[in-house]
Amino acid sequence: MSPVSNHPDEPHDAGVSGRLNWLRAGVLGANDGIVSTAGLVVGVAGATTATGPILTAGIAGLVAGAVSMALGEYVSVSSQRDTERALLEKERGELAEFPEQEFEELTGLYRAKGLSEATARQVARELTEKDAFAAHADAELRIDPDELTNPWQAAGASAVAFTTGSVLPLVAILLPPPGARVPVTFVVVVAALAATGYLSARLGGARAGRAVLRLVLGGAAAMAVTYGIGALVGTAVG
Repeated sequence: MSPVSNHPDEPHDAGVSGRLNWLRAGVLGANDGIVSTAGLVVGVAGATTATGPILTAGIAGLVAGAVSMALGEYVSVSSQRDTERALLEKERGELAEFPEQEFEELTGLYRAKGLSEATARQVARELTEKDAFAAHADAELRIDPDELTNPWQAAGASAVAFTTGSVLPLVAILLPPPGARVPVTFVVVVAALAATGYLSARLGGARAGRAVLRLVLGGAAAMAVTYGIGALVGTAVG
């Protein structure tokens, strides 16, 4: 009978790691939507109790924020993808033009990882015979040619995450009566930030307490500042 291990399972698979990164990015995008929209609607609520301006500001902030997040993510990931493609094309050309030098380079990479000369050459030879391009892309560039990041997918995920986070403070400030709008929104947003902070910390393997505290204090400060500014502006204009 084999010994039973109490060590928790770890996501060694690269696909699992990639999915965790996407999920963590989604949580952070939702957090951005919560904080920015909450600050916006609470600030407007500090200036007026009318539902129309609060709703207009909230929807405008939601749409503008989602578009901005999606565009920024698209540009960033597109630039990364272009760089990865250029590196892969360069590597493909070098393999075609200098196969022996590239083999020695691959062998050196495996020696640098701690393998003996003989073992490094054997590994490099077997991988080269199977797929030289994939072997070099992995060992030298740390890139999987079949798993390049999709900028449209990244942009869509970012927009959806931001929108999902934005809906919560928007609903929280519109449903209660005017006198309870700000307190209810404050409580709902703080609870949501605590939840996203805990989830992002767990996904990243960090301690949850510090992450939760940072988000809660930052979100509370943002709402307090925007409410104060809204109240001052509303008083001055009124």
